Formats: sequence, structure tokens, C-alpha cells
Amino acid sequence: MNAPLNASTEELLQRSSLQATIVQALSKHLPAHALLYQTEDTTPYECDGLTAYRQRPLLVALPETEAQVQAVLRSCHALDVPVVARGAGTGLSGGAMPHALGVTLSLAKFNKIIQIDAHSRTARVQCGVRNLAISEAAAPYGLYYAPDPSSQIACTIGGNVAENSGGVHCLKYGLTLHNVLQVRGLTIEGEPITFGAQALDAPGYDLLSVVVGSEGMLAVTLEVLVKLVPKPQLARCIMASFDDIRKAGEAVAAVIAEGIIPAGLEMMDKPMTAAVEDFVHAGYDLNAEAILLCESDGTPEEVEEEIGRMSDVLRSNGATAIAVSQSEAERLRFWSGRKNAFPASGRISPDYMCMDSTIPRKRLADILLAISAMEKKYQLRCANVFHAGDGNLHPLIMFDASDADQLRRCELFGADILETSVAMGGTVTGEHGVGVEKLNSMCVQFSAEENEQMFAVKRAFDPKGLLNPGKVIPTLQRCAEYGKMLVRGGQLKHPDLPRF
Repeated sequence: MNAPLNASTEELLQRSSLQATIVQALSKHLPAHALLYQTEDTTPYECDGLTAYRQRPLLVALPETEAQVQAVLRSCHALDVPVVARGAGTGLSGGAMPHALGVTLSLAKFNKIIQIDAHSRTARVQCGVRNLAISEAAAPYGLYYAPDPSSQIACTIGGNVAENSGGVHCLKYGLTLHNVLQVRGLTIEGEPITFGAQALDAPGYDLLSVVVGSEGMLAVTLEVLVKLVPKPQLARCIMASFDDIRKAGEAVAAVIAEGIIPAGLEMMDKPMTAAVEDFVHAGYDLNAEAILLCESDGTPEEVEEEIGRMSDVLRSNGATAIAVSQSEAERLRFWSGRKNAFPASGRISPDYMCMDSTIPRKRLADILLAISAMEKKYQLRCANVFHAGDGNLHPLIMFDASDADQLRRCELFGADILETSVAMGGTVTGEHGVGVEKLNSMCVQFSAEENEQMFAVKRAFDPKGLLNPGKVIPTLQRCAEYGKMLVRGGQLKHPDLPRF
């Protein structure tokens, strides 16, 4: 029996009755091993990568065929039971956190690569295929899938579609949206639906742009047609050190202003470089206040010219040291630290919360200095790593989730970062989604009218509001409650944030 410890006897009986009803309905379509509802079986599904918030689902369904997925959705729709679709569970904003009275629909078994078409440079894959597996399958054709989140060894393409994931090479090659041609799935009623087309454009409204990044609120993704790009002949990476964060931020803006679009342009501050260097020994400069990783790819001639131009820009903007990879092994070593920033942080703190705001590039130094001041304000450490080229920040706030006061201060710290980013002309999310983590801060960025417009889009696809309810879009009541906790200037006054 999956129930909160403080649930009343009446609530427990209601949950037990509802659970039995759902099990009976789904047992007509799924084998017994595909339905999990005992506590020990559902506990592994109680959260995604945002481990601070947990909720066991009423039931977990693990369908193996599209017909079974369709049956689950139709049954839940008929019973008015919420459904939360789940991939690998690597999301960082609580987008896959279960509903206490709903079904978690695990799509982990949809892990087949259906077709690699080298001529059209596309791959058709099921939603549960790992991001990196696409590139591995395309490698014999000299192709690969460009978006590369740090979790690409584990995250699935269905989850990438839900969050519009990016990666260290998204500056040049784009986010998931820019690398997907078609998404096929099912509505909450179990009706087939297709977004986009095999061609570069589709007739009618551009609904592909609506579903990518919709966080499982509009439809359940089953199959995705992605673009593949030719593997570059050569890639080299610059590692540049700076003795001042502001100089590093200005160097990022200067590279883009020069008309250069690097394959990757990432920044790490001193606490983060120390954490990752101790973990992977990438050869980072531990005396630098910030380091930049700037990659160029293409033909050898293009790379040589671009590396030279970027090096000149970095030096003229205060780089104290510049190292350029001389081999593929060295290039991968430079990137190994950036790719392992999250696990490295996990080695030095019991828990961390990874934020995901986006700001104008010219404000990079401003937000980092503001975060430094917040560390003192909330008495918590924060290490910073981010996609500097497009201003997408990933501050990692370190805390101990077993300490309720530390969790509270971490939440306040995170909200402060998000809302300071909005005040600087940015947004509350870049590629990790809103989920449950950023619901309160959505109240700051969007007006009640704008939130209602987003709800209207959801109602068009999901009139009953059963797909991933309570996520992404804050209600008017929630925003009213949150507004009461703000004082003039946007500073949090109340010690307790509204919860989900």
C-alpha cells in the first residue's frame, strides 16, 4: 500500500479502493508483471533526478507494446485517473514525479532503434532509446545526433523531447527542437497523434514546437524522427583560464560578437573546477577564478582558422592561460570535467539542487556575483557550470536534504537565482523544464493572463487535465499565495514556499 504516513484512515481506504479499481481495469490489458503497486516495487519510481521531492505513485504500468499503452491511457481517461509518463528518470526539475492518486506510465521498454536512414540523415527511434545510443548506431555511417546532455549515456530521447534538452554543443547545433522532424504518440484518450513530418515542414500549425518542451502535459511520446549530422573531420578544444569572473563573462560575449559560433562554449567557476579536477583529473587550472572551454569543429582548415581567431579574442579579453587540445584524447579529457560536473558535485555534498535559468550573455558576470552574495545570505555553497554561449546557467546548490532547514534555505536560494535571472532579462528555465521545482518562479515571470493562455493550450489536448497534472503552469491561486510571500523588490519574506 503506497500512502503518506500522515494519511487518515478514510484517505487510506479511498486510495486502496482506487488502487484496486485501477489494477482490475489494467489487468485486462497488461500481464501481472507489468503492473507494480506494492510499496517495495513503486519506491524506485518516487522521484526523478530532483531527489529532494518524492511521492510514491498509486501504481506503475510498464507496457511493452503500443496497444498496451493505448489501453492504459483509455482506461485511465475513463476512470479520471492522472497519468505521468516516465522515461529514464534523469530529469532535474521533478517533471516525472508521480501523482499520489495516479498511474506512472514507464516507457523504458520502448528502446528500439527502428531505422537509420543515411541518405536522408535521419533516425527513427522509440521514445526509450538512450540519447547516446542514437549516435552509436549512426557512427558506421559517419553521422551522429548532435544534442548531447551531460546525462546522454542514460537519458532517453522521449525525455529529451519532453524537456527540449540541449547539451554542450547546443550553441552551434541547436536544442532538441532543432534536431527533431517528427514526434508520434497518443493523446490521453488513447488516440494516435503526429506532430511534424518527415519533410522539413508540415502543413498547418507548427505543433511540433508545441509538443517539444511540453513536459508530458499534452501527449505521450512513443516514437521520434531525429536529424543526424555528419561527424566533423576534426574537433579541437581551447581551455582558457581567467583570474576574474567578469573578464571570463566578457570574453564569452566578445567571441560571439566577433561572429564566431563555436561548437561549444562552456564556463566553470573555481569551486566547480576544483570539484571536477579532483574527480576526473582533466588538467584544469585550479588557480583560475573561471575557465572557458571553446570548441571548434569542421575541416582541418576551418578548425585551424577558428581556433586562431578565438584564441586572439580570449587573450585580448584577459585570458591568463590558453591550452589547445593536440589530440582527440586530450579534447575528450578537457570535456570530461564539464561532462562530469554533476557526479563530481555529488562526491562533495550529500545532496545538490541543480538550477537552470537563462540570462543574456552580457549579464553572466552579474549573475555569478549575485549568486556569490546569495551563498552568504543563505549559508550554502554553490558551484557554477553553464552553457556560456547561450547564457544557460546550471548553479548547483549544495545542501543536506535530511536537514529540513537546509532544504528550506536551498529552495529560497534557488528561487532567488531564478527570479534574479528574470530581473536581468532572462527566463526561469533553459533546458531542464519547470516540473514542480520552478512553479513558484513561473508566477514571477508570467502574468495570470499568460498562464491562462498556456492552460488553454493544455485543455485543447487534455480537457480533463489528466496528463502530468500540477506541473509546469502555476494556478491563479498558487500565484496569489506566492505573491503574498513577496515584499517589494522581489525578496522572499516568508520562510515557507508554497508546495505542489
